[in-house]
Amino acid sequence: MTVEFVIDFGRRAMELILMISLPMLVVGLVIGLLVSVFQATTQIQEMTLQFIPKIVCISLVLVIAGPWLLDILMEYTQNILQRFPEWVRTTEGLITQGISPADMQR
Repeated sequence: MTVEFVIDFGRRAMELILMISLPMLVVGLVIGLLVSVFQATTQIQEMTLQFIPKIVCISLVLVIAGPWLLDILMEYTQNILQRFPEWVRTTEGLITQGISPADMQR
């Protein structure tokens, strides 16, 4: 495994995390903004008023988008598990040629 491989692998994992969490984050942001506007216009300053709508809406998004998110995670995991032996063989091949992981960083 080269440094570029590890960086690319980490980048793809971060992209996946962002893609999976984005629907819930956007809904939480929009609902929080709407409730804040409602609180400002009605001058209701109850701090717990924001949590209930956010929890309900984020739960609905999870129920609706859950199968799609699960498909993405399963595809990513299957890809990793299928390609893992290839990555191990490549690393073993480099080691048997006398190239250590420390040499690959140079």
